[in-house]
Amino acid sequence: MPGREILLLGNDRLYKIAETVRREELPLIKSIVTDMHDTILAFREKYNFGRAIAAPQIGVGKRLIYMLGDPPEVFINPVLSFPDSEEMEVWDNCMSFPDLMVKVKRFKRTKIDFLNQDWNPTSMKLDGDLSELLQHECDHLDGILTITRAIDSRSFMLRSEYLKIAAQ
Repeated sequence: MPGREILLLGNDRLYKIAETVRREELPLIKSIVTDMHDTILAFREKYNFGRAIAAPQIGVGKRLIYMLGDPPEVFINPVLSFPDSEEMEVWDNCMSFPDLMVKVKRFKRTKIDFLNQDWNPTSMKLDGDLSELLQHECDHLDGILTITRAIDSRSFMLRSEYLKIAAQ
């Protein structure tokens, strides 16, 4: 399946705060998760990156994240907490602007509390790139794009240039 269209930078819907998922919406959530899965696979085929997607990126204003992994993970109404203040600088990418990289600071470690697809409370401790990834996706739920977290005005790079530098 081709999935849904990903909203791109400049679309006002990306800046809206997503609504909490209610238990009675769970049957609907399952079809949205299928769409998110199909969307991320189609995106990866075209751009060769993408590990997770937030529902607002496909125009669904709900607090829902899908992470492609082994196994895939669904985060319903996620809440982040930070066990310490250690940060890291990373070049972040986003499916809503796939040709742009943005240098940001993120917390190195996070804890995420969420409901899984069976509506069971779940927690995960994250470190490094997974910590960064879930911070990025949770930002989408709050209408925050990584461009607003750029370290400074020189923290932007075209993806093609980033790949050239990374290959050296």
